[in-house]
Amino acid sequence: MPINAQLPALNRRLFRLRNILLIVMVMVLGLPLGSLYFFRIYENELVQQTERELISQSAVLSAAFRQLVRNLHHENRIYGKPLPLLAPPRETYEPVIPILNLINPIQPPRPEAQPAQNRADELAQKIGKLMYPVMRDAQHITLSGMRLLDMNGTVIAGREEVGLSLADIAEVRRALQGDYAAAIRQRISDQPPPPLYSMSRGTHIRVFVAFPVLEKQHLQGVIYLSRTPDNILKHLFAVRKKVLVAFLGVLVLVVLLVLLVSASISRPIRELIQQTERVKQGEQKRIEPLKNPVTVEIAQLSESFAGMSEALAERTDYIRRFATHLSHEFKTPLTSMQGALELLQDHLDTMPGEQRQRFIDNLLADTQRLRQLVNRLLELAHADALEPSRQESSLPAVLAALHNRYLERGLQLQYTDLPDTALAIAPDALERVLINLFENSLQHGAKRMEISAGIQASTLQLNLHDNGTGVSPANRNKIFTPFFTTRRNTGGTGLGLEITLSLLKAYGGKIELENSEEGALFVVYAPISGVNKSV
Repeated sequence: MPINAQLPALNRRLFRLRNILLIVMVMVLGLPLGSLYFFRIYENELVQQTERELISQSAVLSAAFRQLVRNLHHENRIYGKPLPLLAPPRETYEPVIPILNLINPIQPPRPEAQPAQNRADELAQKIGKLMYPVMRDAQHITLSGMRLLDMNGTVIAGREEVGLSLADIAEVRRALQGDYAAAIRQRISDQPPPPLYSMSRGTHIRVFVAFPVLEKQHLQGVIYLSRTPDNILKHLFAVRKKVLVAFLGVLVLVVLLVLLVSASISRPIRELIQQTERVKQGEQKRIEPLKNPVTVEIAQLSESFAGMSEALAERTDYIRRFATHLSHEFKTPLTSMQGALELLQDHLDTMPGEQRQRFIDNLLADTQRLRQLVNRLLELAHADALEPSRQESSLPAVLAALHNRYLERGLQLQYTDLPDTALAIAPDALERVLINLFENSLQHGAKRMEISAGIQASTLQLNLHDNGTGVSPANRNKIFTPFFTTRRNTGGTGLGLEITLSLLKAYGGKIELENSEEGALFVVYAPISGVNKSV
């Protein structure tokens, strides 16, 4: 049975093994990559959450700063440093969006404060003193580092650095120009981090935001806040229930992947192994194709095993039958030879010369039969083990070479207008097939053989009809059985048609016996190749 004979009907529910393995490998590869990606996203979200909280705190402190200026500043002009009008002022809400991202380079630690070139004005100092208690109380809750700067970048409120200038810091310098700025800077810790912290890029960083205090396009000061983001490991511990759920989800996914591989690969292979073991132990004669192979490759493997098992079973039966017939064919002449030799040994001196000669003639005949049988067996073995060649042959050419030979032996070959088609069979193999059939006709009294041929698809149908005694109805189903012959007494071995059948099988052909009113009609099917042409 061809391996792919049943696959087209199964392709709708079968998958390619390489596709399943690719999906499994991609998913397995995606698990750690997805974890790392989730780790980075989550860590970056903590940084942006910290920046968002600092923006909220800065907005509140900025509003308080402006309100204090309104309450304390009694001059007609607006307090603050005027800024260039880059765009018309808008009355709509203008939320500040977090801009920090861990993908960007982390800046070095914040530079030290420098001596201020100019002392802060009295209003700024007064506002600083009023806001410092508020900032200090809020700091106990927010854990943020807070600095309040005047319009020139001088610290006017904070636990330390009051009176010093932070105007040279990049984010402060940008805020002094009226723009919101933020930065991620390295943080120097006094304590060594745990080993697991090395996997986090968010370790040893601090978020800085510089929030300008603006009033009608005038810069009144800067809110400069900083805070260390929540450590991702601590945060994951805080949400350990959610992490456990995610871990269980990944575990379920891995189990499903294992079950998928087991169902699509391991289970069918185990079924094949179990069948082969049963066949080896004699509990089962043949391997049956799997009912649910899942993948195309496993289906092909299953069909291949089943075909191989069936071929081996047929071959075993053939060898057993062949050995039985062979022992019988050798046993008969050997028994006769043994009996004749024993008689000659015991009665050689007293046996009449005519009888002695008859025994010797029988011995020679049996020896000749054994020799002919051995030669035929060698031919059959050669035909069974024949490796088909790529040679091509022409039917008219082979018949032309045999025509005169068999005409001299009394068999007239009659044929006209045979297709000169290149046959996919070696010339010597085709010649041996025809010789066996011609010899078979001669042995059955044929004097004439009519040969005709036609082409059907990619096969040449060759008809050989002789006028001999033909094949009796009782023997029609036996003629292709090894050692079956009706001419055993005249030297027949019963292997000619078996050799012919083996030669044709080697090249993908076959031979059949058809019904005929006179003689025997054999039909040979031989594969063709090349372009057809007529004579």
